[in-house]
Amino acid sequence: MKNIVLLTILLIVGCVLASGCVAQTKKDGNTSVSPTNTFTPFVNATTVPGSNGTINATNMTNVTKLKGPLRVSISNFNANLSVILDNQTVGFVTVANPLDLSIDEGNHSVKVCVGAICEQEYVNILFAKKSFVDFGERLKKSVEFPTPTARLTDYYRSGDGVSVVVEFINPSSEGLTISAEITVGYSYISYRTQQRVGESAREKASVYVDAGKRETETVRLYFADGQSYMFDPPQLMQVETRK
Repeated sequence: MKNIVLLTILLIVGCVLASGCVAQTKKDGNTSVSPTNTFTPFVNATTVPGSNGTINATNMTNVTKLKGPLRVSISNFNANLSVILDNQTVGFVTVANPLDLSIDEGNHSVKVCVGAICEQEYVNILFAKKSFVDFGERLKKSVEFPTPTARLTDYYRSGDGVSVVVEFINPSSEGLTISAEITVGYSYISYRTQQRVGESAREKASVYVDAGKRETETVRLYFADGQSYMFDPPQLMQVETRK
């Protein structure tokens, strides 16, 4: 009898437990779980030779470029000229003072100009290697005169005087009026005294000359009345310019 009662109790307990498992509440199918972000961004780092660490690739543009020395000179060409590096004026050069520069490695253009006439050279700059550019000889051939001036190119006896050929030279970048004063010393025998007398003649000429051009003018200097003229080579006394 006791065994039957114990078996009955065990069956009842088992049924209660089984019904509890079946009656479990279903989970909501619409509930989602956000995954944990475990991705670590990749940093692009570049090792710079000679450095003690790394520099991000985005900062590489801030690394200082290597530079090299350059000396620009004009030997014995007597002028004060601007030096133009890659189309930018970077300083001035004279006979006594060459221009020393420190510029980025690579190919560069170097230019000096006398008025409208320019001389240019291309140089390849290397780190710690000094480069030289001298424009003196080329400027002498292409320019000859660094500033506006005049010169006597010829002279000859002409009647009762002397004719002098004057060349006016304008190497500047703008048109100018150039004036020159010419003088000549001479002697002659006076009709009145029949004695040789010393005298001089003087004349001034002005010519407008376009930029980078030359003009030639013949100037006539007249002698006093007399005979047996003798004269010295004419001289250029003064040259002036105005715009």
